[in-house]
Amino acid sequence: MKTKSFLTTLSVVLCFYSCSNSVQYSEGFKEETAGVYLYNADDIITIYYKDNTLLLNWRGVKTKPVAIDSNEFFVPDMYTKLRFVKHPSTNKRYLSIISEDNNDSISYDYVKAPKDYKTPSKHLEEKNYEKALEGYLRIKAKDSMSEFVNQYKFNRMGYAFLRDNNYEDAIAIFIMNTKLHPKSGNVYDSLAEAYARKGDSLLAYENYQKALDINNDNRRAQRFINAYENK
Repeated sequence: MKTKSFLTTLSVVLCFYSCSNSVQYSEGFKEETAGVYLYNADDIITIYYKDNTLLLNWRGVKTKPVAIDSNEFFVPDMYTKLRFVKHPSTNKRYLSIISEDNNDSISYDYVKAPKDYKTPSKHLEEKNYEKALEGYLRIKAKDSMSEFVNQYKFNRMGYAFLRDNNYEDAIAIFIMNTKLHPKSGNVYDSLAEAYARKGDSLLAYENYQKALDINNDNRRAQRFINAYENK
């Protein structure tokens, strides 16, 4: 069955590849469909046009999809056929996955985001930590187990900055992690370590205390607290 499906899709690609350049897009259509579509909570698909050619950028890879007609195209990197659709109730634009079993079915898979939209990871990359946190909190509200808000991922980022003696960015990442995972003693321990290495003993003490309150077996936190209180 999979072989048949593959051959069917391949035949579609080969059939339309030769005429993909002949598809004509109106300026209005290009303006309405170009933009960013949410592939998932922290990943996007960018649709844009160069002259009369539809182009796509996904996960940093720029590709030229095979245009089937003005509204449908096949993306080899995704091995998926997509269709531009508009939701009848909201009038929002979507990319719809075209089912191999039912070509006429319409789903609303990837919603078009506002022009100035940035993913949380993009904000993080630009060191806009408040905006990144807002985005990650929205993700966590929908799925507290999402890999996008994994505390150990952020911890690794923070320690990467710490190894370079970049205390400000390390602390910003660790603070964000405490907002995302306020019941984790590990995140307060990491933040306390960053403050200690920066030379801010008071904030290190306060965060080691939080870490110890959550996990009273944290010997490093206890040692620091004892030393601080006895100095």
